[in-house]
Amino acid sequence: MTDRYAAYGSLRFERPADRVLEVIMGRDDGRLSTAGHDLHRELAEVWRDIDADPDVAAVILRGAGKGFSAGGDFSLIEDMTQDFDALTRVWKEARDLVYNVINCSKPIVSAMHGPAVGAGLVAGLLADIPIAAKSARIIDGHTRLGVAAGDHAAIIWPLLCGMAKAKYHLLLCEPVSGEEAERIGLVALCTEEADLRPKALEVATRLANGSPTALRWTKYALNSWLRMAGPGFDTSLALEMLGFRGPDVREGLASHREKRPPSFAKTAPL
Repeated sequence: MTDRYAAYGSLRFERPADRVLEVIMGRDDGRLSTAGHDLHRELAEVWRDIDADPDVAAVILRGAGKGFSAGGDFSLIEDMTQDFDALTRVWKEARDLVYNVINCSKPIVSAMHGPAVGAGLVAGLLADIPIAAKSARIIDGHTRLGVAAGDHAAIIWPLLCGMAKAKYHLLLCEPVSGEEAERIGLVALCTEEADLRPKALEVATRLANGSPTALRWTKYALNSWLRMAGPGFDTSLALEMLGFRGPDVREGLASHREKRPPSFAKTAPL
């Protein structure tokens, strides 16, 4: 692996085919990959290095172990509620993650299985060709935590599956299976879990063997839809960060830790 990836400690990298880079979240030890401080930062930064890597023509993003990605690490969330510097740093990383994936010139294929939540899901759904196993359980859990759905939801969900479905799943934190995600257009393909990695590699290899200029310029033009949605995304992300300074997120975090339904306040300032 080239030196440009040597500094990454929370992400792993493999080259399963010529000019195809596989970015792997987590370890093959059965545990889900949680987005702590390091993984959150690396997942935001890595797309710039990939964009600049002349040996990469296509990317696969996948999770190791029993799922694609878990939500934010509880310690990271708690730091955001108490430390303004941590909050503003994560705000910038969350913004960079979305825009760096959008602006990465290399086509990205995501391979999602099991739980798909948090920062990993951001990159997974913003990928150019998102693929989900039937076992995938896609959840945007922000409102269950007590903050606005801000890290990618406003920029991509309505465009992929329509406003009505987006509101239903985002407001209620209603899970989406891999089959349902394909049916409503949230992902491009759905496979059996055993076929997920081979299918992702097949698609990425086809992309790597295509015309670099034609593919990258097509991606750039299509992603103009996402750039036009940038102001709405920026607003949603700012409102999410504002929520981390309020009382609801403390109750949401406590309810997650205590494995019980949250009991939020019945009134709101707005």
